[in-house]
Amino acid sequence: MTGVSDHPGERGADDPVKLIGIRESALSVDEVFAAVGDHAAGGIALFVGTVRNHDGGADVDALGYSCHPSAEDEMRRIAEKVVAEYPVRALAAVHRVGDLRVGDLAVVVGVSCPHRGDAFEACRKLIDDLKHEVPIWKHQKFSDGTEEWVGAC
Repeated sequence: MTGVSDHPGERGADDPVKLIGIRESALSVDEVFAAVGDHAAGGIALFVGTVRNHDGGADVDALGYSCHPSAEDEMRRIAEKVVAEYPVRALAAVHRVGDLRVGDLAVVVGVSCPHRGDAFEACRKLIDDLKHEVPIWKHQKFSDGTEEWVGAC
């Protein structure tokens, strides 16, 4: 019998980046989940970032996201780094731009791997690096009339 580590399903896929996008319309968890489905994956990890009603002790009424034209290319670059580090079977990431309300989905990422531990770690690396490196900026509008810009870079 062949060892488990010799099975092709134990390795990352040849072309695992399935979906990368910046969207002006509502995001879909189902779309990301479908994109990362893979019969060799024993673990799928999803992260869904939503607009919360507070930040830094202040009430948030709404916010808007804007991005640099290179944002999608930067998302792909980060995705490629993640698949080089983990045995990723499939990966997807979408981020919203435009005006959002409290409760709206701002970002959805997903990663599938042969095992859950790698899926969790790869998903966390993906979202953390996207938030720190992709040129997407958040313009928050607070209940007291103040505003704040928060940037990834």
